[in-house]
Amino acid sequence: MDSLAALFCALLFAVAFGAVLTGIPVAFALSGAALIVSLGASLVGLFDISFLSAIPSRIYGTAMYNEVLTAVPLFIMMGVIMERSRVAEDLLVSLARVSRGLPAGLGLSVTLVGALLAASTGIVGATVVAMGLLSLPTMLAMGYRPSLAAGSICAAGTLGQIIPPSIVLVFLGDQLSGAYMEAQREIGNFAPDPVSVGDLFAGALIPGFGLAFLYMVYQFIIGILRPQDCPAMPTEEGGAGASRAEILEALVPPLALIVAVLGSILAGIATPTEAAGVGAAGALLLAARRLSRGDGERGLPPMPGLRRIVTAAILGAFLLPVCRASADLRMALDVITAWNGAFIAIALAASLMLALGMVASLLVLARAGELSAVLAGTMRVSTLAFVILIGATFLSLVFRSLGGDAIVAHVMEQIPGGTHGALIAVSVLVFVLGFFLDFIEIVFIVMPIVAPVILQSDIDPVWFAILIAINLQTSFLTPPFGFALFYLRGVAPREVRTADIYRGVIPFIAIQILALVLIFAFPALATWLPDLLFR
Repeated sequence: MDSLAALFCALLFAVAFGAVLTGIPVAFALSGAALIVSLGASLVGLFDISFLSAIPSRIYGTAMYNEVLTAVPLFIMMGVIMERSRVAEDLLVSLARVSRGLPAGLGLSVTLVGALLAASTGIVGATVVAMGLLSLPTMLAMGYRPSLAAGSICAAGTLGQIIPPSIVLVFLGDQLSGAYMEAQREIGNFAPDPVSVGDLFAGALIPGFGLAFLYMVYQFIIGILRPQDCPAMPTEEGGAGASRAEILEALVPPLALIVAVLGSILAGIATPTEAAGVGAAGALLLAARRLSRGDGERGLPPMPGLRRIVTAAILGAFLLPVCRASADLRMALDVITAWNGAFIAIALAASLMLALGMVASLLVLARAGELSAVLAGTMRVSTLAFVILIGATFLSLVFRSLGGDAIVAHVMEQIPGGTHGALIAVSVLVFVLGFFLDFIEIVFIVMPIVAPVILQSDIDPVWFAILIAINLQTSFLTPPFGFALFYLRGVAPREVRTADIYRGVIPFIAIQILALVLIFAFPALATWLPDLLFR
């Protein structure tokens, strides 16, 4: 009977992956495979068809009432707003001027902008497309080797998968928190320390920015050893250097957003969901301030009145935490001192300014024709993620009902090398699946199956999550279905061949594998910061 159950479990995934490769949408492939195999298993007595009645309650419990996943559409909205407001263009132009004369200066600027956009948007497609449109023609005109230019842009764009606030880390945190609690109960630990998305955000900071640093080291070395492949930008082509005001104007808005979102989480002031709300509101204000100054290329006139209101709202947003840190703002206090009363009045005025600024920001985006695009983009990406989650929930229910957990545990026990051997096997599996599947499908399909088994050992869940996250990031670069490759192919000039794009990402995939090996060998790279902040 066990061999028959194993056969049906294998059939479940064979049908699901076969359907995906035929072009059927992933969500329908997963749920359809689960339904077909469950009906077949019920005919031979392996599956009780009444288990399917648990699907609605599992969907509500997994998605509808999950506070952590509420952060997903908010982070997506933040990223879409920042992408539509041309923040990437301002950043790239300013940093390119600063880096003139450096070996591979423009490539270094692309990577640095990718890292900053990753920490303020977290959306790979938007970053790759923006960088491809803005920097690729300039890099080619300067004499960059097409493969190096394409690889630099694709690799920089994928940093949004590992640098917080990353949607991957939100989904991983949600999946691993439940799996870790379940695994610890299985070994008799009924009071384990919970694993939160904040832990994963803290754990990913050093690996994420470290990976960006490795990219830049590689580009700098190529710039020194093979300057003909990535020539430095000469002064006459860079034009006048960027002024201090231009640099601050380009850098301060995304940095302020990063500090507001990540700082509030890492300081323990806000949960990831609350910080996502702060990020979406902050992105709306910054985008409105950027668009309200006008844009001749798009026929957008200046809006000085709305710009003043938005600027006042940004000032109010900074005043609120200052008031909260300086006094007790509760109006229900028995005695309100003059000190408290003054800060309560300032906080009320700042709140009013912020509310008016949000309304003004919506008006700016509506006049610029961006509001409907932002809402539609947010809805499209969020719906895709949650529909896949529902299909994966259906698949997971059928797999577990067929005894798949026991089969996975048995397979893991047979892998040589013990726990670390099993972890290497899971990493290889995720890497291979990345050639064919998106990160969302891998998280929702693989993690509920292997994580409860892996986490029954003494493996740190944050370390495990960061290893998987970097592995998932690689899936955006690996042919034939690496999404970053398709995004760049869609905007690249005709002289850049698809073979150039594929060839260009190979060194960056090798760097990602190197980063994976380093984190595997030195777990403290992923665990030191969350231990310092939260434990």
